Amino acid sequence: MASGTEVDLLIVGAGPTGLFAAYYAGFRDMSVALVDSLPEPGGQVTAMYPEKLIFDVAGYPAVRGRDLVAALVEQAGQYQPTYLLGRQARELTTLDDGRLRVSMADGSAVTTGAVLITAGIGEFRPRPLPAANGWLGRGVVHFVPQLDAHSGQDVVVVGGGDSAFDWALALHPVARSITLVHRRATFRAHAGTVNKVRDLGVPVITDAEVAELRGEESLREVEIARKDGAREVLPAQTVIAALGFIADLGPIQHWGLELQRRTVLVDTTMKTSRDRVYAAGDVATYRGKVKLIATGFGEAATAVNNIAVALNPSAHLFPGHSSDAG
Repeated sequence: MASGTEVDLLIVGAGPTGLFAAYYAGFRDMSVALVDSLPEPGGQVTAMYPEKLIFDVAGYPAVRGRDLVAALVEQAGQYQPTYLLGRQARELTTLDDGRLRVSMADGSAVTTGAVLITAGIGEFRPRPLPAANGWLGRGVVHFVPQLDAHSGQDVVVVGGGDSAFDWALALHPVARSITLVHRRATFRAHAGTVNKVRDLGVPVITDAEVAELRGEESLREVEIARKDGAREVLPAQTVIAALGFIADLGPIQHWGLELQRRTVLVDTTMKTSRDRVYAAGDVATYRGKVKLIATGFGEAATAVNNIAVALNPSAHLFPGHSSDAG
């Protein structure tokens, strides 16, 4: 999309909430563009747990993250939204006619009737593994986009949260061996997931850290240092550093919006404190908010329908039932 292109709605964030909002905006006859700093649609689901099963999306007893994203992209694709991926939205300016202009880090810009922020937790950076300096991309990863890439490998997962145990579960049928290492004796992960990993016989080394990684061109083994001073060397072609991440809103926090603990405060219409700027999904907050994908879908529909009226006061808030269309 070239600088100066106009759309009715610019969605900032191409995760599940943003993708569903793109569908709904198309259903309301709006032209739509989605911008995201990540190179693929799907947001955190694509980047962090594409192979993880999600159980709380309506209509799916269980759905793999990547399959949910693919379905949302297909759904939105009925109305041909424009994707601006691998780009960061930077400055937000209100024009004399009330429209908004969002400039990107690459120098391009979009003029739009309204902005819907669906940025999740914002921009996130994985917490580094101290011993892995220089090994990223040579055996150390933070996420696992493709399970099959680790087929037949010895994998060491570092961390004690849900992501660490989820990766251990997902890779157990694929990898030659899985070992989980955590610096504490207790875990942040759900107890049920911890028990599943233990029941599979996956070695779980606690009160220990990865002290050193060894290999030539690629990783060959890791040395584990226990708090009691004992050392252990494990074969490893991959180390998954599942140590959590650092997140912030990035440039969005300078858009003149009312913020509350790294989230954007909205009213019942999902409108922010700035005219024609709305927010939905995990980035939006209000009293009683529950952060779920399912919640984000409802908020996306609420936001888009209210945006439709804001842009065209003669439009109806209720769009009618989709089953009655076409």
